[in-house]
Order: sequence, then C-alpha cells, then structure tokens
Amino acid sequence: MEREGGKSEVILTIVTEPQFTQHCREYLEKQQLLDKRHRVKQLPDGTMALPIVGETLSEQHLLALRQQGTPQNTCRLVRILNPIPSKKAQRCPPAQKLCQELRCLVESRGHTWSTELEKDLPRSWQRHGDLLLFSEDSFKDPHWKKLEPGLWKTVASVLGAQRLAKRGRVSPGGTRTPKVILMLGDHGWVEHVDNGIRYTFDVTQSMFSFGNITEKLRVASMSCAGEVLVDLYAGIGYFTLPFLIHANAAFVHACEWDPHAAAALRKNLELNGVSDRCCIHLGDNRKLKLQSIANRVNLGLIPTSEEGWPTACQVLRQDTGGILHIHQNVESFPGKDLQLPSSSEAGEKLQIAARNSGRQTLAKVPKLEWRKWAEVVAVRIRDLLLQLHGKPWETQILHIQPVKSYAPHVDHIVLDLDCRPLSSSGKGVEKAEKSCN
Repeated sequence: MEREGGKSEVILTIVTEPQFTQHCREYLEKQQLLDKRHRVKQLPDGTMALPIVGETLSEQHLLALRQQGTPQNTCRLVRILNPIPSKKAQRCPPAQKLCQELRCLVESRGHTWSTELEKDLPRSWQRHGDLLLFSEDSFKDPHWKKLEPGLWKTVASVLGAQRLAKRGRVSPGGTRTPKVILMLGDHGWVEHVDNGIRYTFDVTQSMFSFGNITEKLRVASMSCAGEVLVDLYAGIGYFTLPFLIHANAAFVHACEWDPHAAAALRKNLELNGVSDRCCIHLGDNRKLKLQSIANRVNLGLIPTSEEGWPTACQVLRQDTGGILHIHQNVESFPGKDLQLPSSSEAGEKLQIAARNSGRQTLAKVPKLEWRKWAEVVAVRIRDLLLQLHGKPWETQILHIQPVKSYAPHVDHIVLDLDCRPLSSSGKGVEKAEKSCN
C-alpha cells in the first residue's frame, strides 16, 4: 500500500508469537496503545505484528507485554513498511482520518494531544484541484507552529493534496481582497470549471464565489444576442464570462479596480476564447468615461451596489434604454421598517412606480421587504436617469431573484429593472421580459 500522495508508510509494531497475540492486543487496547487504523499483520516468519500508536514504546510497557501469557512470550519492537489499513480506517471520513494522523504526529514529537487541538482542526475545506483552502477558524492554536514544516506535508498527504492555504477575513474596501496564507506550495494559482466555463485565479489574491452558482446559471440562460453589456464589478469574470459564452452577448465592458482580479479576468477571457469580445476597464468605475453604450448593466456587488447606480444610468443607451441587474443584501427583520423617500413628492413617485412595476410578478415575491426595496430602487433609478439625460424615463420591475441567504433575515437578491425613455418604453419592455425569462 502507498500512503496518499504516493509516499511509502512505515509504522511501529509489537511483534510476538501467534499464541500470544490476543493477550498483547488486550493489553494494548486497555492502555490505548493499539493503532486501530491498521490491521494486525502476519510476517513471513509466522509471527504477528500489532500496530501501536506513536513512534516508540516505553520499557515499562514492553516488560508488561512480555509478562502476558507465559514466560516464553518474547515481544520486540519492529518497524514495518506499507501496513494494511483496517476496514474502519478505509471507511473513515477525511476529517476523522486527519484527526487520527495529526494526533499520531503530535504524540510522536513528544507533545500531548488535547481536545483543544482536536477542536482546532478543520471539518471541511474547499478543493481547487491539488490545492485545499481551509477556513480562518482552523489551525489557530500556536502549538501547530512547533510541528512545521512537517505538519503541512502530513495534512496534504492525508487529504490527497499538493498545496495548502488558509483563509483569513476578507479585507475591507471595494476590492474585497482575501487574506489567504499559502502554507504549502510555491504559488496559489488554481483552475475551476463551472458550467463549462474555465476560471483561473490566485487564491491568495482573488475570491471565487461558489454561492452565486444559481445566479450564474440564470445569467447563462438569458438571451443577450447582439447586446452590449457593462459589468461594473467584474472580478475574475463571475458574470462577464456567462454573459459572453452562454448568453451570447455581443460585447462586454468589464470594470474592475483590483489589478489581481483584472489579471485573472484577462487570463480567463483568453482561456475561454472570448478575449476579442471584451474590454477590461481597470480602475474606479465611478470615473468610467463610457456613455450611452449599454443595452444591459450588471451590478454584482454586495452588500450594496448603490455607489454604481449613477454610472449604470450613465452607460445605458439614451435612445432605447436597457436592463439593470442590481444586486443587494436586503434585511427582513420583523418590525423593521424600510427607509422610504421622505418627501410627499417622492411618496407619490413610489406609488406610481408600484403601479408600473409588474404587479403580477411582484405578487409572487416571497418577502414583502424585497418588493418594497425594489419599488424604492425603481423610483431612485428613474430620478437618476431624468437628472442625467434630461428627459423622463419609465422603470419597470421585471423580476426579483433570490441568490442565497447570509442569515435568517439577510438575503442576497437581484433586481432585474427595465429602464426606458418614455418615447420607446413599449417595445423595449416586451423584449426585456423575453430576455430575462
């Protein structure tokens, strides 16, 4: 047998005659010295090797073992190569196997295993090819430092990986740069395939949002043929690539102010063969020079993309308008009122927006707070469009899509908002409904 990772495994055993095997087993179990991860093995000379925990055994235990059974019982310590794993070990979940291996490592170095160390082990992790990414709440105990660098090689071997990294808290600010430490390996670049799209990125510099898969699939199902899209928060291409590859957008302007994410996005466009249909705008999207160019704008930033709303209105085509996909974390705490416009004029606008916001769709929205938030946004976007373009617009809520919940009363949702200058609102709304549905 070979240990995971292709390395031979050597363990310490007590070797005795067959007739004394049961006596030795009972003693080792009583003293919690029997290694139950491996089977008792018969050696070529007919003697039996019982695997033990740790790298050595005291003379006191050896003497006690020799006294088991009859005086002819001769026990000796022998290291054997590639032991056979027990049936229980073969069924052992990875997290439990990791715990067992690290306990052996700790005790073999002369340290004491504790419940604190066991609680400090990861129960789950993200796998990116041969790299495992652990959460920030694992391996925090300073005792682990004493076991480096052998510790990380053991962890990687047990879990079948070549590289290891540990996540910290996402740094505050718009770039959302993850604090990730590479513990084993020489680089953090990984590749992930999602719905037929190849994403590559450096886990120490950029994030990959597994939780947005439902929204990425919805984007992929849209019909955007012939459309120009502006993705205001492109990242490594979470939504840029589905819009290009599956939704068949004609061209995408991808805005990203984190140079590491932009570098990954550039690689991903090339990997998927769509780099000729995308232009990356590096920097603050609030300073974007584009105007009146987009049929559709994606605002995929949470907890809120509100700072990008003026830019979104600026890049929408003035002649035909288009659709905004607005992401937001919306709270729905019982008894908490949503902050609505305060003036009477704004209140009247909100009532008009509610009448013009697709009542049939809103009636199916599961939470009242989502609907109220969407209606407020419809009014505010309409006011922004009026201020920017100097002519009246109509906004209509096409759809409200839940993405995931962050807490019992905090939901990540997406509002599909159709925005049309009044002179062209009719045909545009009909087309927009078809493209989003």
